[in-house]
Amino acid sequence: MKREKLVLAYSGGLDTSVLVHWLTSEGYDVIALCLDLGQQVENLEAIRAKGHKAGAVEVLLENVQDEFVRDFVVPAIQWNAIYEGTYLLGTSLARPLIAKKQIEVAQQYGASAVGHGATGKGNDQVRFELSYYSLQPDIQVVAPWKIPEFFKKYPGRTELLAYAQQNGIPVKATVQQPWSSDENLMHISFESGMLEDPWQAPLAEMFELS
Repeated sequence: MKREKLVLAYSGGLDTSVLVHWLTSEGYDVIALCLDLGQQVENLEAIRAKGHKAGAVEVLLENVQDEFVRDFVVPAIQWNAIYEGTYLLGTSLARPLIAKKQIEVAQQYGASAVGHGATGKGNDQVRFELSYYSLQPDIQVVAPWKIPEFFKKYPGRTELLAYAQQNGIPVKATVQQPWSSDENLMHISFESGMLEDPWQAPLAEMFELS
């Protein structure tokens, strides 16, 4: 049986590295797309090697900083697009561009599906999927955390860390530091782990850009 090609939004972190391996085991040929949005990243070749080790048939790296600034960051600043007076919407602005590049790669490689690592409880799933469908209405979208069987087995980062260890997937996250971050040239944000408790203040080490 011919394996379907899937273009995954890939960061090189815990969540998407696990997804590369899991989607491969589910029968997809995964093309991992990692975009340079100005984030502080490990060596790009290390990200490529990690993606291949997790099972990706291709790991594509593309610098989209100029396009991100021109088409998203500058217009947002011009429109004073700030949430609740402080949040710069860095994550929100980046998702449509990531989705656009995924669709472009899917069309280039003849992939029938795209995928993301957003959960079913936040806004990222909407940002990704509306962007996908607006650009290619017939695209298949695979979102593992919205698949009940996947979510039941891997409801949080503790389970993902165990999966990564069992399958030899190298990741930086640890049980002691289970939170995830999203960074680009506009901002950095953290979530998960202890940060799910609204009474828990962020640690000093999280203020990487200030």
